[in-house]
Amino acid sequence: MFRLKPALSVLVAATLLAGGLTAGLAAGRTSSAQAADEVTHHEFQVGCTVTKRGPHDPIVFPGMPGASHDHSFVGNTSTDAYSTLNSLLAPGPGATSCRNPDDLSAYWWPTMFKGDQVVQQSWHQTIYYKSGVLDYTSVRPFPPGLRYVAGSPTASQEQFRNAPGRVEGWECGDSAHNYDLPANCPAGTQLNIRYQAPSCWDGVNLDSADHKSHMAYPVNGVCPSSHPRPVPMLEFKIAFPVDGDLSTVRLASGRGYSWHYDFFNAWDPETLAALVSHCINGGLQCDSRGYDLYKPHRGAVLGPNYRLPGRP
Repeated sequence: MFRLKPALSVLVAATLLAGGLTAGLAAGRTSSAQAADEVTHHEFQVGCTVTKRGPHDPIVFPGMPGASHDHSFVGNTSTDAYSTLNSLLAPGPGATSCRNPDDLSAYWWPTMFKGDQVVQQSWHQTIYYKSGVLDYTSVRPFPPGLRYVAGSPTASQEQFRNAPGRVEGWECGDSAHNYDLPANCPAGTQLNIRYQAPSCWDGVNLDSADHKSHMAYPVNGVCPSSHPRPVPMLEFKIAFPVDGDLSTVRLASGRGYSWHYDFFNAWDPETLAALVSHCINGGLQCDSRGYDLYKPHRGAVLGPNYRLPGRP
């Protein structure tokens, strides 16, 4: 029977052990890489500051300044009652309060008051662009000029409670799932609300008579046949710096369940397409540059200036 010399036996054993360690390390690296690429989110976010306030709504009351309740506007700095897609695009890059200079879209919601004083929102408000459908790879960018209203200023408390767009309702401190403004918020906290927009488009109309019918919410994670085109689901996460006794706090539109917001898309199409492809379709949790802090190996889609590479 053939036998290895002792020294050779040790060498072979060491070689096999090293090979096993190498294979184990390689498997570990593969496993770690797979874990790092596990899809838990499919989104990117934009941050925009309030630029102006006024009783205007270029979607619901176009060309009628003063016809609406008071709104707080973020994004495009030129937004007024007469805004159209062409007017929103006219100022060019730099005419937005959002971190992304190529996001010339207009976003607005009812202004909040405490007594007769406006509740001032001085920091970037967060707007998420997410997948609202299970097949996040099917989401496509908004077409230029798409606009809609999410929520309703005439909703009853029960309608707000059961609205498909409501997330937690109003919250502050440890108090959540409030379907109207809470009576009190602990000192040092702030009042927050998150509300999701419909994410299925009919594929034809950029607006509709009620500013809603051309859009629909997914059903069981799938767009209905009447609205077959998945687009990004906007989730407004809005914070109001109020605490203590909220008995005199109100929205310009009324009670807390009258919460709603408007969106008028005026993104640079190439930039929006890049963010949707990299972050939503790519299964990432991106910041405004399209960078996922938890998956740094995937890189960022935009440069340090929040623009596509090669753009000044």
